[in-house]
Amino acid sequence: MQERAEDEILAAARRGFIDNGGVPDGLISEPILRSWQRCVAQGLDMTRPSPHEPMDGSALRDLQERNDRLRALSRPELAGLRAEAKLTDSIVILTDPSGLVLDTAGAAEFADQASRVALRPGVAWSEASTGTNAIGTALVERRPIEVLGAEHFFEPNRMLSCAASPIFDPQGRLAGVLDMSNHASIRHLHALGLVRLAAEQIEHRFFAHGFEHCRLVRFHRAEDYLGTAREAVLVFDGDTLVAGNRRALRLLGLDWRAIGSKSLPDLFVELHEGGDRQRLRTRAGEAFFGEITEPRAGKPAARPVAARIAAGDIEPVYEPEVRDQLARGVRLVDADIPLLIQGETGTGKEVFARHLHALSSRSKKPLVAVNCAALPEALIEAELFGYEEGAFTGATRGGRKGLLEQAAGGVLFLDEIGDMPLTLQSRLLRVLQDKGVTPLGAGKVRTIDFALICATHQPLKQLIDSGRFRADLYFRIAQYKIELEPVRASADPAAVISAIWTRLGGDAAGIPLSPEALDTLARYRWPGNFRQLVGTLRAALALAPPGRPLAVSDLPGDLADDGEAGPAAIRTLSSDATLRDVTEATMLAALAAADGNVSRAARQLGVDRSTFYRRIIRPTKLQG
Repeated sequence: MQERAEDEILAAARRGFIDNGGVPDGLISEPILRSWQRCVAQGLDMTRPSPHEPMDGSALRDLQERNDRLRALSRPELAGLRAEAKLTDSIVILTDPSGLVLDTAGAAEFADQASRVALRPGVAWSEASTGTNAIGTALVERRPIEVLGAEHFFEPNRMLSCAASPIFDPQGRLAGVLDMSNHASIRHLHALGLVRLAAEQIEHRFFAHGFEHCRLVRFHRAEDYLGTAREAVLVFDGDTLVAGNRRALRLLGLDWRAIGSKSLPDLFVELHEGGDRQRLRTRAGEAFFGEITEPRAGKPAARPVAARIAAGDIEPVYEPEVRDQLARGVRLVDADIPLLIQGETGTGKEVFARHLHALSSRSKKPLVAVNCAALPEALIEAELFGYEEGAFTGATRGGRKGLLEQAAGGVLFLDEIGDMPLTLQSRLLRVLQDKGVTPLGAGKVRTIDFALICATHQPLKQLIDSGRFRADLYFRIAQYKIELEPVRASADPAAVISAIWTRLGGDAAGIPLSPEALDTLARYRWPGNFRQLVGTLRAALALAPPGRPLAVSDLPGDLADDGEAGPAAIRTLSSDATLRDVTEATMLAALAAADGNVSRAARQLGVDRSTFYRRIIRPTKLQG
């Protein structure tokens, strides 16, 4: 009876909102009303949901790999909630910081129903794309929230009852969202409490690695909570507060702005050295039980910026090289100066661009990534510029926004810009000059604003000389260049590999790298660079026998066979070989090692098959 009354209240609230744009006081909660108002401000219509565009398999794999660390830290919680979800006919969902679904687990029957409203991996559940929903609204409100039945903005989503909690990293950045959803007709009374506790566990696990050279202060009013996920944690580099969790900030009456601005003496007047439990006292006179972990001796080894990015370790506060690279790039993005990222295949160009977006003033607007090498040539114009209804045979009813328009207000990332056909280079140049786009079949130019980041592994100046790339477009997109170094350029590859292994969860899983395995990995040339390295380590971790260090025998055979000198095709290159020469030699070596199997060679290097055909297979056939 009570649920029926609540449904009637919600129905009345929706009618009032649709008809008058407002809701009488008390009919719905303030967070839901704020969310509805945001949706309307973005041009969404309650009765006309936006079509969902799920990622293809390759893009989804890339998304999941970029969020490897979050997924590893969340795995125990997903496993623990799976049983609860099956009992209550629910599913548990993990998303990235933008609301893209990474993983789901739980009741198969409800998962099938949920997939009808696109609640599945690779689909965006931000407010901007899916209206009011627990995932997207938790991201905007930055707090745990329930969205029940008709509180969802779009009509089809009224079948859902959802509870979600944001997950924050130790610097206060959104790392993702944990959600539990079931059918609206079945009220799960404990869902919000369960996801809040699980998110707290995940956040606590962030502190297990990466702060060995800092001082950790763990405290709570209740001594029994020390050593559990309910404890408060602060991290100090010297005396500067560089990280913490929400509970610690709450207990001290602080917010995330304290990170980087507060010091140890600002917060505590009594702080005893050592690891034994003790009483801590704040400047405000409040007493806590506490534990202090002192930093380990020595300083952390410097790591190349691309390795830090590949590992998901992007905090710029610790290493000047990372801080300088990212800070310089962010200033350029904020100043609307086009940036070109160069580097061999697999050096982390797209991930670097994503971090620039996340740290820039445009972070709350979209990042639209376009792989110019992967788009079919026949469709690339429609994909980039969009089209009006009836523009060509097979055009979607109502037309479609192009990728350039989708990036409005945010960042457009054009990966493999060197593979863009010449005809489209001309149109792109016009867009960059005029800041406007004309969809296919449209007569009017639509003004758009976006920051531009491009990337390539090709030598664009050589492409200009050969007539395959426009010089005027090059000078438009390359007003500043950042070079990401390959793995083989690392001064300390063993430190790089160890850091990535730790970030992927190898040490936390009780599977350290044996000295022999680390030496083998460090001596290998890694033609696919960080993408190949991270992929190899992920596979090794998935297959590793538990309870013992990773051995050389656990590694792929070609690493042990060819670790010292690298592929023969690369070793024979002259000292004045160009980046293009190195790239093509690497691809030929991978193709030979795969016995001519293009798919296997592409997977080994972490590139698209289309790239192989364009760079190696087709030119060879033409020459023959």
